[in-house]
Amino acid sequence: MTGRVCVVTGASSGIGRATARALACLGATLALVCRNRGRGEETVAALRTESGNAAVALFLADLSSQAEIRRLAAELSECYPAVHVLVNNAGVVNLRRSTTVDGIETVFAVNHLAYFLLTHLLLERLRGSAPARIVNVASDAHRFGTIDLDDLGHARRYRAMRVYGSSKLANILFTYELARRLEGTRVTANCLHPGAVATRLGQNNGRLATALTKLLRPFFRTPEQGAATAIYLASSPAVEGVSGRYFVDCKEARSSRASYDTDLALRLWHASARLTGIEQGA
Repeated sequence: MTGRVCVVTGASSGIGRATARALACLGATLALVCRNRGRGEETVAALRTESGNAAVALFLADLSSQAEIRRLAAELSECYPAVHVLVNNAGVVNLRRSTTVDGIETVFAVNHLAYFLLTHLLLERLRGSAPARIVNVASDAHRFGTIDLDDLGHARRYRAMRVYGSSKLANILFTYELARRLEGTRVTANCLHPGAVATRLGQNNGRLATALTKLLRPFFRTPEQGAATAIYLASSPAVEGVSGRYFVDCKEARSSRASYDTDLALRLWHASARLTGIEQGA
């Protein structure tokens, strides 16, 4: 991976940090996207020490804000003439419904629209750096998600895990549609299920949720185990040229029936383009 520029979102903890550490150890140039400056700076320092790789940089952004995503993309493009790998990993689970500064339901905004918008804003750079890879961290939770194009923000009924599952289904539909559009460009797009991983995900929901997460931690995979498939898709020669697939434990797997609905994928694409201000044809 020497000379390859890799962007990893949600990189200060969990799967993102483990992915970034592995790519740094492989010699990649790392752009770590984090929301919290303190945790981000600590992560950069730790990864430089652990990997012996000084080419690790911090980029701050709250991915619930489209303005910040646009600023982030501009900063990345200014700093790196080439971007070879984009790992969309940052995500949230909310027990109660909330909206972002853009007026969009938070889980959908962070887990799906942030992937969609950041990928689009970096797509020209990725195309110009081909062969390049886009890796979207989804989840098998997509199997109990649905896409209601008339209520993408779950305003009618908010059930936390259904909302999370729906955002992960959106990740997969986006990945498959993106791969279709990128055919012939030498830019691949794949998605994955990391497994049940002990991370900070969900710990923004108060003391009870934090305590429950810590109680269940012994039964979860480590972040390093959960990151294995993301690392594989970002770096392995075995998947060079492979695109539009869903992976579990570094092996191709079938996602849900709904995830292969090309009409739904296209309609979600257009809805996402409207919500992010991306031109329909982009």
